[in-house]
Amino acid sequence: MKTAAEIAALVEGTLIGDGSVTLAGVAPLDQAGPDSLSFLAAGRYLEQFHGSRAGAVLCTKEHQATEPGPATRIVVKDPHRAMLSAVRVLLPQDRREPAVHPTARIGRGAVIGERCYLGEYVVVGEGCRVGDDVTIHSHTVLYPGTVVGNRVILHAGVKLGVDGFGYVLGPSGHEKIPHVGRCVIEDDVEIGANSTVDRGSIGDTVIGAGTKLDNLVHIGHNCRIGRRCLVMAQVGLAGSTVVEDEAILAGQAGVAGHLTIGRRARVAAQAGVIGDLPAGATVSGYPARAHRDVMRQAAALGRLAKIVDELEELVGRGRKAE
Repeated sequence: MKTAAEIAALVEGTLIGDGSVTLAGVAPLDQAGPDSLSFLAAGRYLEQFHGSRAGAVLCTKEHQATEPGPATRIVVKDPHRAMLSAVRVLLPQDRREPAVHPTARIGRGAVIGERCYLGEYVVVGEGCRVGDDVTIHSHTVLYPGTVVGNRVILHAGVKLGVDGFGYVLGPSGHEKIPHVGRCVIEDDVEIGANSTVDRGSIGDTVIGAGTKLDNLVHIGHNCRIGRRCLVMAQVGLAGSTVVEDEAILAGQAGVAGHLTIGRRARVAAQAGVIGDLPAGATVSGYPARAHRDVMRQAAALGRLAKIVDELEELVGRGRKAE
């Protein structure tokens, strides 16, 4: 438990109101009680703020005097980042003690670093290398030769180093292309539940340091994802795609093979990328194109519908006049 004053000092914020309010946890504005810390980061949540029972609220200068609302407020530049710091203090995470569950299986020649946790039914294949402070949750499989760096988190059901989807049509049908490359996961990567990363066909598939993959993501063979990228749920990358540093791919986006997504590019949800994207681009739609253009086209279609209605009305009048 911490007081509002202690939280304000922690997040380097400005306290407004009673600093002695005791906070025991965190909660959304509409669910918070008198002992909860909450946050207001956008104007669309003002209605919830007005009726909130939170003991204290993190907010920006824009809303520091907004009424009605909780009386105790901590004014910060970025409520999201401040809440992250507060959560770590109010609700500290129990770090798993290093352990290998009795049902886990470690293949011949595999190397596991220090302070690692391997959960139920984890499989680490032959010749794999796992760094230090790695957490591997239940039912995760590392195919032979997979390399995992330090401080990596693999959630339940992750599959690394799977054969890529590669075939050549021969006289007797689709002949499988051997995959002899590796799957390399660099330091500080987190991969969500039931996501898959294929091994390379000849070279390596690489997930760069600090990148975070959400649940149900698929990364095809020979892809190379840069550092500090964010890849949301159900994104699919076809083989040999290059994603440069700090790019963001939102949910259900799809990227065709042998393309390059430039540094800090943004791909909106459900976008379909069929061509290279330059650094810093923001795209949406299918085929993916500049987000501003997509919005303008959508607005034009809305106006066009009204024009069609007016045209039909004019045609109807003309027919009656005949």
